[in-house]
Amino acid sequence: MSKYFSRWSDLAAIKKELADRDWFFGTSGNLSIKVSNDPVTFLVTASGKDKRKFTNHDFLLVDSNGEKLEDTTSKPSAETLLHAKIYNKTNAGCVLHVHTIDNNVITELYKNETHIEFTGNEIIKALGSWEQDAKVSIPIIANIAHIPTLAEQFDRYVNGDSGAILIENHGITVWGKDAFEAKKILEAWEFLFSYQIKVATIKNVVGSF
Repeated sequence: MSKYFSRWSDLAAIKKELADRDWFFGTSGNLSIKVSNDPVTFLVTASGKDKRKFTNHDFLLVDSNGEKLEDTTSKPSAETLLHAKIYNKTNAGCVLHVHTIDNNVITELYKNETHIEFTGNEIIKALGSWEQDAKVSIPIIANIAHIPTLAEQFDRYVNGDSGAILIENHGITVWGKDAFEAKKILEAWEFLFSYQIKVATIKNVVGSF
């Protein structure tokens, strides 16, 4: 039980930091953190909550299928199945999903691509690539309303204990070995999206003269 409360505290801290950045428009986004490995259980954000507010009902414990293990009227996030895919396939300890303006715009700019590649930016080191002129790539998948179908498509790109996937005009999902790593990965990708959008805007403005 102490691990449950420790993980709750870790997830609440992440939620507060992302809320302070205003990355939870409407009731969008969902977060989770693993509580146990055998069996797999994890805390996930409750559906339909304002994630900029903080209550004792923000998260609930679910099993490896995303089914709740607590006697509560709260429902797990509609996208809990995506989190379950990651925990069942990898050793990840935390999954974060946010809908920001930048991560939506970047998928619009690259809507005909299956991946977006970035190179030569210092922030790429936060993603584990330290070589000169390192390159990183993130997949973009279609935004399918039927969650089980979306989860199957999503699952194709879940490889390794850390990673990231973009859903077109929807948001980014990242995962890492713990809350710290997942947040670092999220911040790095959001930096790259914002950077790329600004560079494209400047080039467009300069090119119009």
